[in-house]
Amino acid sequence: MRENIITQYFEEVETTKEYNGYFCSVAEAITIVIPGSICGLKNISQIHIEEYVQDETLRKCMETAVTQEKNRGRIEKHTAFVTTNISWLAGREEWESLKCIGAVHTEFEEKGRKSSEWHYYISSRELTAGKLLHHARMEWCVETMHWPLDVHFGEDGCRVEDRNIQQNLNMPRKLTINLIKRHKAISGSKRAISKIMFDCLLDPSLICDIVEN
Repeated sequence: MRENIITQYFEEVETTKEYNGYFCSVAEAITIVIPGSICGLKNISQIHIEEYVQDETLRKCMETAVTQEKNRGRIEKHTAFVTTNISWLAGREEWESLKCIGAVHTEFEEKGRKSSEWHYYISSRELTAGKLLHHARMEWCVETMHWPLDVHFGEDGCRVEDRNIQQNLNMPRKLTINLIKRHKAISGSKRAISKIMFDCLLDPSLICDIVEN
């Protein structure tokens, strides 16, 4: 099946030279594009990985790394767990060069309120727990960058299939978001991006102020 047909049905993620392999969240049915091949998510059960990680006895045997940071009053603690013991994992044969599985537990604390979430991963490289945190963070950065584009421009609902047109639409959207963020930083404005965009519709002269900043 041709790549351009496959990517109509799956989200495409290109791995970087730094990684040179596949690394993905088990919860997402995505296509990972690596040099020379395309791998689709097959028969890897998140339930099995989740049960393994949530077993306290087994989790104690996994390599662990912890980071903690404070951002705008919210404390985030990220704990990564990694193991290369995957001989028990059903469906591993479908993933060539599968080397390890892992999980990241993120705990949030803000204004006395606490919450947490788990994410589970597979990888074609024998990652350390520290490396898992690094690659997971890069994945979160991509998602964080995409979120405002979807909120303000509805990118997830865009049905344009031509890749060149997609890029031509994406670049001015990113430019718009970045210009407004810079305007907010310089002017000290606390207005939401969506409200500033609406202000520009009501008074086009504000566009000049934002661009000139």
